[in-house]
Amino acid sequence: MPTAEQPVHDLVGIGFGPSNLALAIALHDRGTRTGERIDAVFLERQPSFGWHRGMLLEGTTMQVSFLKDLVTMRDPTSEFSFLSYLKARDRMIDFINHKTMFPSRLEFHDYLEWAAAPFADQVEYGSEVVAVTPVTGEGQEAVECLDVVVRQADGELSTRRTRNLVLAVGLTPVLPDGIVSDERIWHSEELLDKLPSLTDPRRVLVVGAGQSAAEVTEHLHGRFPDAEVCAVFAKYGYTPADDSSFANRIFDPAAVDHYFGAPGAVKERLLAYHTSTNYSVVDLDLIDELYRRHYQEKVRGRERLRILNASRLVGVAQDGAGVRATVEFLPTGERTVLEADVIVYATGYRPGDPLTLLGATGEHCERLPSGGLRIERDYRIVTSGNVRCGIYVQGAAEHTHGLTSTLLSNTAVRAGEIAEAVASRLSRSGRGSYAFSR
Repeated sequence: MPTAEQPVHDLVGIGFGPSNLALAIALHDRGTRTGERIDAVFLERQPSFGWHRGMLLEGTTMQVSFLKDLVTMRDPTSEFSFLSYLKARDRMIDFINHKTMFPSRLEFHDYLEWAAAPFADQVEYGSEVVAVTPVTGEGQEAVECLDVVVRQADGELSTRRTRNLVLAVGLTPVLPDGIVSDERIWHSEELLDKLPSLTDPRRVLVVGAGQSAAEVTEHLHGRFPDAEVCAVFAKYGYTPADDSSFANRIFDPAAVDHYFGAPGAVKERLLAYHTSTNYSVVDLDLIDELYRRHYQEKVRGRERLRILNASRLVGVAQDGAGVRATVEFLPTGERTVLEADVIVYATGYRPGDPLTLLGATGEHCERLPSGGLRIERDYRIVTSGNVRCGIYVQGAAEHTHGLTSTLLSNTAVRAGEIAEAVASRLSRSGRGSYAFSR
């Protein structure tokens, strides 16, 4: 627990996925450029670096250009670019000859691990943040620092004190109300972790109509050549992702400025207009591949890939042999009961709620009339006047900063902006010692 002379970090980052990894790089690059060191430590619950490992399916590719890596949009000369990674792996010529802007998801994950490795001494893996508490000086009401309470893998608690906090808690898998993940009901996030337990299935159901659902459907259909794979979704067909050149401007760094300064009604319209760039949509090539398989099976007279469109699951029950799913065809209300070995819910994610971790510190955070957190352009949560430390978010800012809040598209630029904002606050505060007295 904190002592009277608790060391104080300039910055503590909660989570060490791509967003806070990009921040660590931005701080490093800034230090190299200016000679100013910012003392930062990152706390990550996982035992090692990992980003959606359960969906690193063979053959899947990134949906953003490799130029939207951790650094290039901020500084193309950074040593942590995807091109630098290719050079280090001796694959640059091979990648160029591949003639693609979209690396495989497996390769991009390897790039992220490569970029994370030099920061191992700044990251405490296996560290789960359980509380964030405000710290005031002796006889003062002002919150000068924050104490971040961490549970280590062995159950021991420790505390990190900081002048600035950056929350990058990522996305939380979503299951329908009343559905709980177990050995026969999975979220797509768990797919590769649980797939080894599935042997010779007769039938598997995949629920959802987005990119993950389509990828899971394709993967299971190819992996189990004797199994029936049923794709269940309420749409009549998969919706193609709009990745056209003009629509992609919603992901430009300048679009964040436009969105942030726009009236609330305009924000709502922009999100509605461009939902098809990100939510519940599928790459057209994958849609065409699934349709090709579906049609060829009709030609052969044996349909293993069943597309249960305009349908929903209205009941799920389990017994020792498997899971029983009741599927309702929405136009007629007709219901069909399907026996399956496993149901995979590819039902998406929601941003983590920063206030869940902030606890008592969250009482100092201001909210908008809509109920969302009030967040400044530099991603700092607006706090009451007696809070002198900075609390920043990566993610959970779609309502203020637009679609790129949780996406890779603007990660490099966002991380750079936060790094500069933190450096500016530290400079104004005149911090000189890493000790803080109560």
